Amino acid sequence: MPSGRTHDHITFCSLPLMVGFTYFLSGHRRLTLLIAGSYLFSGLMFGPDLDIHSIQYKRWGIIRGIWLPYRYFIKHRSLFSHGFLIGTILRLLYLFTVLILLAITGVVIVQLIWRFDWSLQQFTHKVIQLMVTRYSQEVIVLGVGLELGAMSHTISDYIISAIKKYQRQTPKRTKNKKNSRRRRSSGSGKSKVK
Repeated sequence: MPSGRTHDHITFCSLPLMVGFTYFLSGHRRLTLLIAGSYLFSGLMFGPDLDIHSIQYKRWGIIRGIWLPYRYFIKHRSLFSHGFLIGTILRLLYLFTVLILLAITGVVIVQLIWRFDWSLQQFTHKVIQLMVTRYSQEVIVLGVGLELGAMSHTISDYIISAIKKYQRQTPKRTKNKKNSRRRRSSGSGKSKVK
C-alpha cells in the first residue's frame, strides 16, 4: 500500500492531466475549476483512507474527530471505503449527516435564545430545489471530481500492492528454480553411480 506522500504525489501529478482533459471536453473554466478543486479535496482530505489514522484523517485538524465513528464502522480497504462510487457516496452521506446534526443543534440553540421560526423541512426542500434546478451541473461535476480523486487513490493502492506482491513472489520463484535444478543434478548423479 502506498504511503500518504505517494498518494499526494499522484494527486498533484495527475491534476494537470485532469484539468486539461476536463477543459478540452467541457470548454468551461468554471466547471474545470470545480472538478479540479473537488479532485484535490478528494485526493488530499476526502479519500478512502479516512477509515484509518492516515494523513487524510490528520488534515481535518481539530475537527477530525467527526470521522471516528466512520473509522469504527468501516473496515479499511473494504467495498464501503475503497469501492467504486459506493465509497465516495457513503463518505458524502456520512459527512452530510454529521453537518446536518451539527446545524440542527446550532439552530435549536439559536432558536431558543432569539426565538425565530425555522423549519428543517422547509430548509431541506429549498436546498434540494437549488441543487436540482439551479446548480445540477455543478453538483454533478463536484461529484465526478470527488469520485475521480477517490479512484486515483484506490487504483494506485491496488497497482502498488500488486507490484509489491509480485516482487515478494519473484525471489521465491528464483530460489525454487535453483533448488529444483540442484535436486535434478544431484538425483541424476546418483542414478549414474548405481
